[in-house]
Amino acid sequence: MDVGAVAAAAVALVVGLLTWSQSRATNRRSDFTAITERLDREVRDERTQRKLLTSYVIDLGRWARLVGPDTPAGPPPDPPADLDLTPWRQ
Repeated sequence: MDVGAVAAAAVALVVGLLTWSQSRATNRRSDFTAITERLDREVRDERTQRKLLTSYVIDLGRWARLVGPDTPAGPPPDPPADLDLTPWRQ
């Protein structure tokens, strides 16, 4: 066998492995970035929903204080329009 051909094949193999490993690392970084962006968005949405739910519960508490046991109860306050209550409405 020709030593030059073996050396060229070895160099090509090393370059190929380095390129493959670098592309895997890049893919992992982009996957990590995509996952963290999605989690950040979901946490932000969850915080918004919790704030809306908390404000609605406080409004219900105020309504309950206004309506005594012997007072005819009016309609309870409506939830905020952007509050997602679908997990509780099944």
